[in-house]
Amino acid sequence: MSKAANDDRSGLLTGKVALVVGASRGIGAVTAKALARAGAKVMLAARDANALETVVGEILSEGHEAGFVTVDIGDDGSNPQPLADTDVEGFDRAIRTNIRGTFLGMKHQIPALLASGGGSIINMASLAGVQGVANLAGYVTGKAGIIALTKVAALDYADHGIRVNVLAPGPILTHHLEAAGEAAQRHAAAGTPMRRIGTAAEVANAVLWLASDQSSFITGVTLPIDGGQAAGAKPEQMFRTDNKPNHPETRS
Repeated sequence: MSKAANDDRSGLLTGKVALVVGASRGIGAVTAKALARAGAKVMLAARDANALETVVGEILSEGHEAGFVTVDIGDDGSNPQPLADTDVEGFDRAIRTNIRGTFLGMKHQIPALLASGGGSIINMASLAGVQGVANLAGYVTGKAGIIALTKVAALDYADHGIRVNVLAPGPILTHHLEAAGEAAQRHAAAGTPMRRIGTAAEVANAVLWLASDQSSFITGVTLPIDGGQAAGAKPEQMFRTDNKPNHPETRS
């Protein structure tokens, strides 16, 4: 399938309303734009009003509908340390941001969805919440908690017309990885069976599918977007050596 044909989703979400939390930059901003291009009316939320205004302006300039509101669900920062050395306040902050933030979001979203006849919630976790990562106790626990909450909510409201799923991205080229430099990016790419880093647009594509009626029988699912990392290990000697491109934009 050609790239042009694959990108034809202009009416996929016509008549839908979407709320994107953490939409001021990175995956959130790209996802908000993709939802708007697919026909949804989009409300963006984050702490940085200036950044939100910029993203909304870009959406409006394309002829789509969008607005924004400033919110703060906490700071997701944490420094890598062995568990016994982990700062208690940093651990609590990670739990507040990920688990409590996701819980409160769904607690207030679900009544609105019930009143409007149903809908789709897509939570954002991480591959770290599926596999675990050394020295990141707070981050991993927080992301695993998002996955657990997603499953509970999916079961609670499966017969009420509400679907709840969660994405678990692996290495994605966002501002964090860009700032880390080329060496960090090469290392991240080498850790995936696809031998490359994912893009924010590829995460947004998964959101569009889960938000649309095309995934109408899907709920309670954790979807890794990780270049194959969650599938298991692949020994170095088994990788091909022809160095051909391995990205959809390079293939027709």
